[in-house]
Amino acid sequence: MHDSIPEDDKTPDLQTEIAELKQELQRLNNHRFVRIHNSAWRLVQFQFIRGLAFGLGSVIGATFLVYLLVYSLSNIDFIPIVGEWAKEIADMIKQNGGTQ
Repeated sequence: MHDSIPEDDKTPDLQTEIAELKQELQRLNNHRFVRIHNSAWRLVQFQFIRGLAFGLGSVIGATFLVYLLVYSLSNIDFIPIVGEWAKEIADMIKQNGGTQ
């Protein structure tokens, strides 16, 4: 079971493929994702900053959504109980917002 291609013809193709693989491996090793995950310290630092950003974004987003909900409920006048309750909550938030 010998290949029909002579050994001399295979060598340049194999060398070319090896050179291309080396270039591709070098390009992958220089990628930011691989550089971050190669070092445990960089990975911990990256994940810590990512967690801080996620936490801050979640708090800001939830605060904004609660504000919109309370504001829209305080403007509902045709449901007296809910409207008054929401206005009381809005007033409490305004009063306590400046004390912190």
